[in-house]
Amino acid sequence: MKLINGLKAPAFRLTDIHTQPFDSENLKGKRYLLTFYRFASCPFCNLRLHQVINEYKKYADEFEVVAVFDAKLENLQKYAPRHQAPFPILADEDKSIHRLYQIEHSFLGVLKGMVFRFPSLMLAMLKGYIPWRIKGEITAMPADFLIDENGIIQTAYYGKDEGDHIALHRVKQFAQRRDIIDIGFQEV
Repeated sequence: MKLINGLKAPAFRLTDIHTQPFDSENLKGKRYLLTFYRFASCPFCNLRLHQVINEYKKYADEFEVVAVFDAKLENLQKYAPRHQAPFPILADEDKSIHRLYQIEHSFLGVLKGMVFRFPSLMLAMLKGYIPWRIKGEITAMPADFLIDENGIIQTAYYGKDEGDHIALHRVKQFAQRRDIIDIGFQEV
């Protein structure tokens, strides 16, 4: 069952790409985006991570971002450092946090992403995000959670295809403490 708005965000611990321990309990008192990605070399995921990093620079003082990949640490370490992310990028090696947050899997979502997001796929590959090695669950779908200072999920967004994430303007609104009314529509 998907997590929904109003629930307490499940706490977790993982290791980041610099082999530092990460504990979500350390985010108490802060608003943050918890964003789930597919395998480490996923073109859509790396393009989105690049976009999130660029946006994050605009509101970093007010907000945190945590990126979780369905990847082994050593594989994630091959792809993620090039981003020089100013926030933690975590390896969910055993998929336990993906399961905790009810991350979905869809073969149809993979096909939809390839067809309907083909220009994004090409842009990602032109930027050098080429999936030379696919190590991770290829059918995992992305998901994003906007979590408030009290650890409550304000927006739970489950992607419908491999490149579907919450719109960055909604993340920015939340980061800048403007209330978001989630009426349950699906963004394109």
